[in-house]
Amino acid sequence: MSRTVYLNGAYVPEEDAKISIFDRGFLMADGVYEVTSVIDGKLIDFDGHTTRLDRSLRELDMENPISRDDLLEAHRELVRLNAIDEGLVYLQITRGAPNDRDFVFPDPDETPQTIVMFTQNKPGLADNPTAKKGIKIISIEDIRWGRRDIKTVQLLYPSMGKMMAKKQGADDAWMVEDGAVTEGTSNNAYIVKDRKIITRALSNDILHGITRAAVLRFAQEAQMEVIERDFTIAEAQEADEAFITSASTFVMPVVEIDSQPLGTGIPGPLVTRLREIYLEESLKRAI
Repeated sequence: MSRTVYLNGAYVPEEDAKISIFDRGFLMADGVYEVTSVIDGKLIDFDGHTTRLDRSLRELDMENPISRDDLLEAHRELVRLNAIDEGLVYLQITRGAPNDRDFVFPDPDETPQTIVMFTQNKPGLADNPTAKKGIKIISIEDIRWGRRDIKTVQLLYPSMGKMMAKKQGADDAWMVEDGAVTEGTSNNAYIVKDRKIITRALSNDILHGITRAAVLRFAQEAQMEVIERDFTIAEAQEADEAFITSASTFVMPVVEIDSQPLGTGIPGPLVTRLREIYLEESLKRAI
């Protein structure tokens, strides 16, 4: 049985969902996306994702073609139609498909935007066994464009980074620019030293992670100290603990950086507790 997906207001079997070859998301990566996790059939941090979606669209001079209420209804309907208990809802909005390829933006009054949504079934998302053993990362040069704060569909270099990690027997990569870690290929990066959580401050250099915002808020509510500043790979290798956050991994411990074990080589107590807190608090707020 195929998935039901959402395409421009209609719910259709995935094999029947088609877009134009002239869609600017396909030709120009001219689009933005969001991924919302589902646990117990409920959406995690939906409002955070819709707020960031609005910002990303504004930064690319695009309108939001769907209201918050209609977007919520569509997410819930896809979860229902595809019987998702634990998984993800992927949303993508592009500038649409003009009649031909052109670098100049099409007239929005003449070219409707494209809206695509689909689900991914991920049983065990919350109780991920990887969180009990941690992940290994490598460091790579950050050569992406300068507006990483916009969640665009330009994901080639992050994909290349994940492949670099895979070839070295690691799970993911942290990107480094001017000597400091920016972020992971699809996640925000953190280290822990003397029970202090250290992570890069928000700017155009990194994605303004929705999970990041929630995790830091929950950490502070739990009396954990948070410091927003740059850190290096060498500093990370000397840290007590490290972790990443994203909508699909939540809080994930890092146990090795560039082949050097971190701390005791197993997930530490602070990160383990932070993951528990995030899941507990997020489920309370899920819709």
